[in-house]
Amino acid sequence: MIEGWWIFPLLGVAAGVLAGLLGIGGGLVLIGALVWLLPAYGVPQDAAMHAALASSLASIVLTAASSARSHHRRGGVLWPTVAWMVPGLLLGGWLGSLVAVALDGDVLRWCVALYCFLVAAQMAFGGPRGDAARPGIVPTGWPMSLAGGGIGAVSAVVGIGGGSMTVPLLVWRGVVPVRAVGTSSACGIFIAIASAAGYAVHAPAGALPAHAVGYVYLPAAIGIALASVLAAPLGTRLAHAISGTALRRVFAGFMVLVGISMLL
Repeated sequence: MIEGWWIFPLLGVAAGVLAGLLGIGGGLVLIGALVWLLPAYGVPQDAAMHAALASSLASIVLTAASSARSHHRRGGVLWPTVAWMVPGLLLGGWLGSLVAVALDGDVLRWCVALYCFLVAAQMAFGGPRGDAARPGIVPTGWPMSLAGGGIGAVSAVVGIGGGSMTVPLLVWRGVVPVRAVGTSSACGIFIAIASAAGYAVHAPAGALPAHAVGYVYLPAAIGIALASVLAAPLGTRLAHAISGTALRRVFAGFMVLVGISMLL
């Protein structure tokens, strides 16, 4: 077993910067690392995938909150849109975690790998629809609630804060990309709360040996969360200051590597 939990705050820095910069809480990056690391900390191999997903989601609560706070200060969060999406996000996240707990770890591994490849393709080739953006647009209504349900469910199964789905949805609806990122960060808070709670409550008794609540491995979740809170404002400043096209493609390449690592 590895002694010391110093590696988890380092992962949190990466998660925080990505949360502020791309509206993605670093969940996919965290999962790829945690699946490899957690068995060295005493987590059973057959529970490592579930624990990685649950711990990633638990850490995203604070990561997303820090990112959303930074974007809110710059007027980058569409709170009416968030309010309409919240019921769906909470319900979807809770139900998605229930499904994920019932799935075999290898099935979850394939789900996450496939999602990594889809995110990579969207990041590399999709691009923001800047020509459709309208500064005053604020999407609301029941379609946003339904979309929130789907985003919450998928996010719970693959262990993310939903930014890779929420941001493209909002940009497609005409939201300026940087405000889509800020709004996505706020939505990620509710996805993470519902999903992490589901992984904690739905896990079988004694799923992890120590330092855990259900499938949430507390040293990883806390260490990542605390560091990510400090790093998220840096990502937010970068998001408001630079063009993200090149960075999106670099991140897409990294997502391909994460997906391959999951399959291996």
